[in-house]
Amino acid sequence: MKQSYLNWSSGKDAALAYYFLKNNPDYNVSKLVTTVNNDFNRVSMHGLNEDLLDAQVKSMGLPLQKIYLPQETSMQLYNAKMEEATQKLISEGFTHAAFGDIFLEDLKKYREKQLQKVGLQTIFPLWKKDTSSLMKQFLELGFKAITVSVNAKLLDKSFVGREVNQAFFNDLPDTIDPCGENGEFHTFVYDGPIFNHPISFEIGEKVLKGYSPSKDDDDDCFTDDTKTWDTQFWYCDLLPN
Repeated sequence: MKQSYLNWSSGKDAALAYYFLKNNPDYNVSKLVTTVNNDFNRVSMHGLNEDLLDAQVKSMGLPLQKIYLPQETSMQLYNAKMEEATQKLISEGFTHAAFGDIFLEDLKKYREKQLQKVGLQTIFPLWKKDTSSLMKQFLELGFKAITVSVNAKLLDKSFVGREVNQAFFNDLPDTIDPCGENGEFHTFVYDGPIFNHPISFEIGEKVLKGYSPSKDDDDDCFTDDTKTWDTQFWYCDLLPN
């Protein structure tokens, strides 16, 4: 059995990846790893309150290793922090790192390249699966999630802080991937077959935030020359209760 850890985003893709691996006898996923913005104590990208992240992993019954990063993080610092974290995981006996990526080739290659350097193998249990089928399965399995951030260039304010259900998918524009695989939206999973009990929370305020790309041309993990930056996102604050 391959000793594995899962890169836990707190959202639907990570939840499905864990569900599949948990039911695969070839893998033993015994730890979660999450990057956290230490300026705001929020899950990176998702903006989720760290207390809700802790509530998730407690309900899952797994230990969590947090990687704290500042708001302004260069790729050099990011890679250094990740190498430090992976060396710790290797020392604990882990041989495989799992991700919930589905079809972003550049991101997959980046992960494989960086982890090969330290001797870890990668697992992508959702890779190349049809995203519509994945989300149908997600709902059929009894998972429940709410959107915590959406790309303001692609979706309006009404899509953030919204329950992820069939009505949500029906309302998505045809140009939006059902899994939000292109960064269109991010979610917080609060119930489902991987949890011992649901996560309790309240919906807080919705805010629009803008970001700027790095001015360093080398400060990017991808090699694609046609880089784009999505600069505004709607966030919905979720409050533990």
